[in-house]
Parts: sequence; structure tokens; C-alpha cells
Amino acid sequence: MNPKTLAITIGDPAGIGPEISIKAVNALAERLANGEFRLLLVGDAGTLQRAADQLGMACPPVIGRDQIADGPSAAIVATAALATSPDIGKVSAVCGQQAFEALQMAVDLTLAGTVAAVVTAPLNKEALHLAGHNYAGHTEMLAHFTGVRDSVMMLAHENFRVSHVTTHCALEDVPRKATAERIARVIDLTHQALKDLGIADPRIAVAALNPHAGEGGIFGRHDIDITAPLVEQYRERGLHLDGPIPGDTVFVKMRAGQYDAVIAMYHDQGHIPVKLLGFGVDTVTGEWTALSGVNVTLGLPIIRTSVDHGTAFDIAGTGKAQATSLLDAIDYALKLSDATTRDRVSAH
Repeated sequence: MNPKTLAITIGDPAGIGPEISIKAVNALAERLANGEFRLLLVGDAGTLQRAADQLGMACPPVIGRDQIADGPSAAIVATAALATSPDIGKVSAVCGQQAFEALQMAVDLTLAGTVAAVVTAPLNKEALHLAGHNYAGHTEMLAHFTGVRDSVMMLAHENFRVSHVTTHCALEDVPRKATAERIARVIDLTHQALKDLGIADPRIAVAALNPHAGEGGIFGRHDIDITAPLVEQYRERGLHLDGPIPGDTVFVKMRAGQYDAVIAMYHDQGHIPVKLLGFGVDTVTGEWTALSGVNVTLGLPIIRTSVDHGTAFDIAGTGKAQATSLLDAIDYALKLSDATTRDRVSAH
């Protein structure tokens, strides 16, 4: 495996994925030319060429899978070509199928050791379902492709990191799914990920499920009966772990530098603070001014990072989409890949 080669799936061809993929390659041109790492864009070649032409930017050449090892610093590994150009900004089964096939190819390349990691641009869940692939999103597909049952989503914006005990499920189901075993799994994977990112002694906080961490049982006993004893077990083992800490203060404490990561109990509890920090909006025009943040899937046999935003059909094809989040995801993938390489070398 070349630890410096990353596969980037372009996501839904009708969204902003092709555009930000081309922008990322061009933004990284100097680093790529210096041999710091290599990028493979995985998706429909015609869609990428049209995006590059519209942006007035260079488009990487198309190569075959057998040419990857000795190919250029940036290239396209094409999926089956679309019969017609995608209807930009529109949901379609054809584009859902393209996104599915691109991810499957990228995972296959990574599992085979051809590339070091997968970095994903956004797909559209409705398009995915129209194509007959009934997954809740990238994370669930990746778990299926790699045979993993309990992966963990970690969102990151700079030094602000949040892992999730549950994600794509109804809020009413969260208490049942947030078992001690599941919370422990999330803590373990988060602790290891932080060490892989160069944090020698990670400080982790576990967010409470209920307001005020249950307020002595007045607002529920989940935090008292499940989370608190588990946290105490970790503390007795010497880990720097605090919790349960009320959700309305724990993220402020991390922003103040008291923690390296927070374990959130459910989707919105963790997503809202990360996106509030990473997404910028012009209050006059209402337009996005920044889309920053990374989605890292922990617990897979491969490294996977992703943008922390959707397909943005409303601005797709306009040239307005920013590649900031994709660039962040690439940097995270490189850091995690370096850590994996060091581990393999030290094991020998």
C-alpha cells in the first residue's frame, strides 16, 4: 500500500461533490507536485471534466485501476460512464447509483491495499434509495462493505471533536441503544483516534443524555445508572474521562480547551455544535460563507473521512461551493494514515 495515496469519491454527480473535488485537487497542486501525497478521484469522468471546464480549472487524467501504482499525482479512476449529463441540482436514481458504485470501488481499492484511505464527498440519501440502496447514509454503507457492525461517527472542526453513541435513529430509540457496551465502544475508538492524531493523553468528556444529567433522577436515571458507573471504571484505569456532563455546558468546556473530544448521545446533540462552529453564513445575503468540518468513521478496517455537509443542490453547478471541508477531510485522512503506517512499522 502507498500510505500517501487517497481515494476521493465525488458523491452524487448532481450535487457539489464534483465541483469541490476539482477545486481540492487544484488547491493542493503544489503539495501534489512535491510528492507529499497522491489523490485518486473516483466517479464519472465526464461529470468531473464538465465541472473542471465550468470552473476553468485543470482536470486530472483518467487512468485504469492497473495504472494506479505508477500513475500521476492526481488522476481519475472512472466508474461506469453516465449515459447523459446529470440534471444538476435534481434527485435521481441514476446519480444515486453512481454514488453507490464510486464508494464501493473506493472501499475495494482500500481493502486491497491499493490506497491508504477513502475521503468522501456528499451523496444524497433520497437518490440512494431511489437506486434501490436502502442505507441511511455513507456510514451504514461503509459498515456493510467492510463487514463491521458497530462503527462510530466522529465529527471534527479544528480541535473540536465529537463522537456519537447513536446517529441515524429516532430520538425515542436513543435510551435503548445507548447501552453501557455501546458507550464503552465509542469511548475506546475515540481515545485511540485521538492518540492517532498525536494527542498522547486524550481528555474526553461524556455528554449526559438527560437535562442536568438527570438532576438526581428527577429527569431520568440513564446518566446515573449507566453512564456514571462506566465513566468511573475508566477513571480507575487511569483515563482522563469526565461525565456525564450536561449537554448545555459540555461543548462550551471543550471549546475552552478542557477536553479533546466529547462523546454525544445522539445525532443532533453532537452535530449542532460542530456545524455551528464550522458553517459560516453571511447574515445580509443568507448565503454560506464557509463549510468547514470533517466526518471520520471510526471502527472500520479502513480509514474513512468525509466532508461535514450535504450535496447542496441549491448551489450545485454555480461555482459557489467551497472545498474547505473536503480539504480538511484530506488532511485528517493523511494524519490517520501516517499513524496507521507508524503502527505497522513498529509492529515489525
